[in-house]
Formats: sequence, C-alpha cells, structure tokens
Amino acid sequence: MSTLVVTHSGSFHTDDVAAYSLIRVVYDRRARVMRTRDKRLFQKGDVVIDVGGIFDPDKRRFDHHQESYKGTLSSAGMVLNWLESIDKLSASDAQRLRDEMFDYIDAIDIGAYNRPKGVPTIGGFVDAFNNLADTDEERLEMFKSASDVMVQVLKGILAGYAQDTAAHAIVKAEMDAAQEDGRRALFFDEYVSWKSAYFALGGETHPTDFIIFPGSDHNWKVVAIPPRLGDFAQKVSLPESWAGLVDDDLSAVTGVPGSVFCHKSRFLAVFRTREATEAALRKFQLL
Repeated sequence: MSTLVVTHSGSFHTDDVAAYSLIRVVYDRRARVMRTRDKRLFQKGDVVIDVGGIFDPDKRRFDHHQESYKGTLSSAGMVLNWLESIDKLSASDAQRLRDEMFDYIDAIDIGAYNRPKGVPTIGGFVDAFNNLADTDEERLEMFKSASDVMVQVLKGILAGYAQDTAAHAIVKAEMDAAQEDGRRALFFDEYVSWKSAYFALGGETHPTDFIIFPGSDHNWKVVAIPPRLGDFAQKVSLPESWAGLVDDDLSAVTGVPGSVFCHKSRFLAVFRTREATEAALRKFQLL
C-alpha cells in the first residue's frame, strides 16, 4: 500500500511541496497526497505535513504552526530530519540539502528571510503553480504538478551528490599526480564532476589552474579553475589574445591547427584533440 500524505488544502507553499516531494524521492515513490482541513481526515494520513498542530516524528506528524513548537523548521526541514533519522538519507546528503535548499525553504516559510526581488527562486516557481488554480480541485492538480517538477529537481540534486562522491577518488589521484609531475592542469579521460571534490581536497591552494577533458562532441575542453568554490573568476585566465576567437582565427593566434573556440571571458577553450590542447597551452606556458 502506498503512503498517504495529508496536508492542508487551499494555497500551497514551498515547504509542503518540498516535504511531499522529498518523501516521494527517498521514502515511497508511489506516495499519494490528500489536501484537506477536515481534522477527521488527518487520522487517515500515514504522514501528516504542515497541518494538524502536532510535531512528533515517531508518529510521522510534522506541523510547525502550533504555539508549543518553538523551533525554526518548517514542514520541509522537519521531514528532511525525519528521513535522515530513519536512514532514508545519508548524513552528508541531508546536510547538503539543508545547506543548499531546505534551510532557505524553512527560513522563507517562517518569515525569517525575504525572497530577493528580481531573482528566480524555488518559492517563486511554486507560487506560479498556485496562480494557475482557482478551485480546490485545480489547486490539488497544481500541487501535484509542482511536486512532479520538484521531484525531478531533487533527484537531480541527489544524483549530483552521488557523482561528487564517485569523483572524489579520481580527482584526488589526478591532483596528486599533477603535483608530483609539476603540471598546472588536471587531465580526465571523460568528464568528471570535479569541482566539489577538488575544493574539498584543498583546491584553493593546489598548484593547478586548468581542467582538461573530452566533451560529448569529442572535442577537448580546457576550463580555468576558479579560486574558490562558487566563484566566477579564474585562478589564471586563458590568454587575452584568445578571447572570443573561433576556428582559423583562434588557430592563427595559438599557432596550433585544430583550435576551435575560446570564450570571451577566457574561462573555456575548445580544441579538436588532446594533443592540440596541450600544444596550445605549452606555447603560452600554461601547462
């Protein structure tokens, strides 16, 4: 039997959509939702979120509106903590979800943080689904639609965490090899989700400036490493003379046939082969 999740009817919010969606992703992918304010129906729920006046993880009741609750979580953070406590989420994945998404959802819902104007946010996307409904029946369908989208977002985020974990050993080995060889670049035979692992392993002070790997189009890419995680700058930018050039114009400047493209911001360049990539970097003393 699939899990029945009960939440309130009327307008929905980011926290109840996120809580229900996370249940669907890591607890029961077939979970159903009932949206109601009829207290008699709350008892039918296997999990009750954002309604009911009870916070009791052992009973799977996750409301935060009652006077007796003095914490700072919304139903989203409550459900996240519960799923971690029953080993449906690893401690590391749960903490990253808090840091990158759920703390924000909690803060918005309890009024501890105002959404920035002019910046697309997850709360804004949930509000947009509300705007498509006028009746409770329509709101139920829009709640489900918003959850379907958020389920895919959460699956993608968790898949990224798994990729980061898998990449850790690969990135460490190449960082060690580059340092031993005195290279300024890390080489990968296929794309690796390198960034998180690189900085977790001391990338800010590591003597490498570039990542080199083959793209899905079989061209080879050079990416300038940022000085810290989340920064849009580069430790060392690609040469100014390459900026914005393509094909023959870039090949003329690099002196290497098979030069394809350099982004005008000088964080990315593309070459036909690994050999062309290495030759261009060596000519400009970047390898």
